[in-house]
Amino acid sequence: MHEWKALAIHYGTAQRPVSDLALEINDLHEAASRIDYFVWLIRLPNRLILVDTGFNAEEGAARGRTLLIHPVAALSRLGIEHSDITDVVVTHLHYDHAGNLPAFPKATFHIQDREMAYGTGRCMCHERMRRPFAAEGVVDAVRLVFQSRVCFHDGEAEIAPGCKLHLVGGHSKGLQVVTLTAGDALLVIASDALHFQSYLTNDNAFPLFADYAEVMEAYNKLRILAGRNGLIIPGHDPVVLDRFSALATDLPFARVLL
Repeated sequence: MHEWKALAIHYGTAQRPVSDLALEINDLHEAASRIDYFVWLIRLPNRLILVDTGFNAEEGAARGRTLLIHPVAALSRLGIEHSDITDVVVTHLHYDHAGNLPAFPKATFHIQDREMAYGTGRCMCHERMRRPFAAEGVVDAVRLVFQSRVCFHDGEAEIAPGCKLHLVGGHSKGLQVVTLTAGDALLVIASDALHFQSYLTNDNAFPLFADYAEVMEAYNKLRILAGRNGLIIPGHDPVVLDRFSALATDLPFARVLL
């Protein structure tokens, strides 16, 4: 078996206008830009943690996104059955992070109190705020609650030795990020707290958010969590594919983070 502790699984992509991807546009000439879609896999002793579950082909097509490989199929290519996943961290309930929830029959699902309240509450009466949510995905999450399979968190939590969750909000009310410590290495899986790496230096933002101030503060929190030597992994940046090597030549979608 290949040696790895954390993988980024590149499962989808899309070409979008710059205005869809950045709040501030300095170039007056809009050009198509690429956004990539990832889920992340963490392997620890006796634990196999999936961070987010992606979207399916139907949801992707409805939103003009290309599904390169279904996340469950990607796991299968890695020799992992969907029933092998012990924990699923739902960073937030947007369609591209919380689709396919029922596909993991033995997992405990980790979600922040604030995110479930947001995704099922009065804010969803407003079209712009509910736009990135898929109703069926949110209903699937509610069903998991009624099956006693959701572990709710209120802020920071350690879900396994060396693996912690941190509430940051901003892009979605209950957005959480994941840190993984292994020896001297520290990884910060930022998910949508940081769509693109460049936003850390230019203070730009994805133009869809629940709270702009929290988006900006989340950047500071990511820097603090990473410290001087930690790696911050952006949630939708094609640079991840250039920065990290494929696990194997026949597994180009799986990039080794740690």
